[in-house]
Amino acid sequence: MSYLFLNNRLPNVSELNQFKNSLKNTSHVDDSIMNYIVRNSKNENPMSLLRTSISMLSSTYNNLDKSNEQDFMENAIKLISHTSEICASICRSRAGQEIIKPRQDLDFTENFLYMVFGKEAEETMVKTMDLAFIIHIDHSFNASTFTARVVTSTMSDLISAVTAAIGSLKGPLHGGANTEVMKMLKEIGSIDNVEKWLDNALKNKRKIMGFGHRVYKVLDPRAKHLKKMSHHWGNATNNKDWFEISNKLEKLVYDRKHINANVDFYSASTYYSMGIDIENYTMLFALARMVGWISHVKEQMNNNRIIRPKAQYIGPVSREFIAIKERQ
Repeated sequence: MSYLFLNNRLPNVSELNQFKNSLKNTSHVDDSIMNYIVRNSKNENPMSLLRTSISMLSSTYNNLDKSNEQDFMENAIKLISHTSEICASICRSRAGQEIIKPRQDLDFTENFLYMVFGKEAEETMVKTMDLAFIIHIDHSFNASTFTARVVTSTMSDLISAVTAAIGSLKGPLHGGANTEVMKMLKEIGSIDNVEKWLDNALKNKRKIMGFGHRVYKVLDPRAKHLKKMSHHWGNATNNKDWFEISNKLEKLVYDRKHINANVDFYSASTYYSMGIDIENYTMLFALARMVGWISHVKEQMNNNRIIRPKAQYIGPVSREFIAIKERQ
């Protein structure tokens, strides 16, 4: 999927193997960045750590300001690989665990899960994470992708564009929503409390996280796949509570407000059942979306025109000037 996004076509066997090897053989993230993560992991939001760490990569990349295809692709592959290592290192460090370096004998998703959990992941977990990565890789001109393209349109560099995109994704109305969903589910606590909780939330005009979408007026097609994964992991861990709470809440919200669940809703219970810390959810979104951002940056660079929306003034038509000494 990553090859397709970056090259606009599917690879043959030789090209795919070469691409995989390029991801595996990328140099490790610089020690200065790892030291920054360890020093700040207890106090900083994970997405803030990711944003700053990605920004720091610019000092270790060559020819970022060059626009030729070869330099761009080399930096793009390094960035995808380094983002995985940085995200996994943030997960480890926040948990008080020693950072683990990637292995060259593991594929991308296997490597990421190995660096997070310190052991090789089972096939089911790898397939679940692969699905989540594919689902989150791109989604038209969402806020973070548009941010990346705006930065690129000024002829800024790749790292600047994706760093800005990470800042946009961090917000709870964008990528940060999956973390807020899980906090909401834990607040509800049990399936018997769902209806009472929803009644109170609607009465107080509280936003129900994980519902509604600026584009979709039907059930987010990505949510269908993650719902299956949430159900699977509930069975696999002998804890169906989070899926059942989610399922009941989804039905009640639709019955009362005719609002559908979005991609964030079932990703929350899926990640939680997999043993991923709540505060790290949005980083997984960023890791997947990095490929999409890079692809959009490349497309913008290849046919660039600065993005400059017009603004319409809606204030008073005219105002009387009052000398400063006479102003109240």
